[in-house]
Amino acid sequence: MEKPFDLLALGEILLRLSPPGEERLVRGNLLEKQIGGAELNVASGVSLLGLETGMLSKIPETSIGLFAQNSLRFCGVSDAYLAYDKSEEARLGIYYYEKGAYPRKPGVVYDRKHTSMTRVECSDFDPAIYKSTKCFHTSGITLALGEASRNTTIELIKRFKAQGALISFDVNFRGNLWTGEEAKKCIEQILPYVDIFFCSEDTARLTFGKEGDVRAMMKSFAKDYPISVMASTKRVVHSPKKHSFSSVIYDAKADVYYEEEGYHNIEVIDRIGSGDAYVAGALYGLLSENGNCQKALKYGNAYSAVKNTIPGDMPSLNLEEIEDIIKDHENTGYHSEMKR
Repeated sequence: MEKPFDLLALGEILLRLSPPGEERLVRGNLLEKQIGGAELNVASGVSLLGLETGMLSKIPETSIGLFAQNSLRFCGVSDAYLAYDKSEEARLGIYYYEKGAYPRKPGVVYDRKHTSMTRVECSDFDPAIYKSTKCFHTSGITLALGEASRNTTIELIKRFKAQGALISFDVNFRGNLWTGEEAKKCIEQILPYVDIFFCSEDTARLTFGKEGDVRAMMKSFAKDYPISVMASTKRVVHSPKKHSFSSVIYDAKADVYYEEEGYHNIEVIDRIGSGDAYVAGALYGLLSENGNCQKALKYGNAYSAVKNTIPGDMPSLNLEEIEDIIKDHENTGYHSEMKR
């Protein structure tokens, strides 16, 4: 049976409010509104590269909820499995983001307690979803939202896995949502079901207590759990507006590591969502190229690097543009200053 979706993602859809330019939250009077959220950023990125994706989430049935729904459609992400909260307590999570400029760091203020997504249940979704996708993706952020969303997420992972979907999981640790100890205890419950695992080098050390270099840590995860592919990213922050980015992907079945020269001195316009863009690029490479880790590495690194240069949470480049970025990155000769 052909599955209509390449990827379904579960996560909270958030309203992002930011002062324009480099203005500060404590001073400015204007806020620009956008939609984002870790898993939505992934689904939108994979969609823009050409695969069929959909979003599982619970949003208020209000004009703000409709704004979120329209944002999905704009990126080609299906809203067929969105659940709508009609209760008086219905609300969409909000976060406020302030850009940084050296030596002032960027800042985030969350207002996401008691949102509709924190009360999500399996019964909010059509049971047909479990047979409808090749891959199911979620992250530690969704697990950290509260007991209800945590239990629902774990149960959905089990149900999708039982129907043959690949399970993709990004640790995406957020210290203001839960402690490292809580994260480790919870995530270790779902790792036996995970096929594709995203965990940064720093998170592997600080949250999971792994030791050694990045390759040793990746092999340790694959030894303890039936993970097929693991990706670990590394970001070097030279200043709020100048970063370098690289990653390693480990094919556990073949016991092969994949690396390439990183992207150096990226001109950062907006770093939010760049980690999710990496996940989107890597998943696109794996899903479109039959598990090709080399392709996953190239698309992941390129998509993450270029997302830093785009305002907002979600990426906005298509496959042709990303492939041009990859070609330019690999080109050791003449580089054209402008594409025309």
